[in-house]
Amino acid sequence: MKTKLDPALQEEAERLAVMSDDPIDTVDIPEAPADSWSHATRGGLYRPVKQPVTLRLDADLVRWFKSHAAGRPYQTEMNRVLRRHVALSGGFDALERPAD
Repeated sequence: MKTKLDPALQEEAERLAVMSDDPIDTVDIPEAPADSWSHATRGGLYRPVKQPVTLRLDADLVRWFKSHAAGRPYQTEMNRVLRRHVALSGGFDALERPAD
């Protein structure tokens, strides 16, 4: 259940929501180097939306993934490998995104 904000706080929140980031002074905030993110992981509560698909794969690929899934479903391992490939190939920004 959402609690209602005091009208003055609500007004300030709305004003800040439409404000550009440009006026924010970040001089005293050091930029995080790329190395800082090399071991980053998603939070345990993150659950991406899954889409069921029907896909024909070579039998030897399926056999390999089933034998290398480390106790998880082999489809999960396939998803992990595909996600890593996309990230190393330019990331999801390179993909066309559907119009909102």
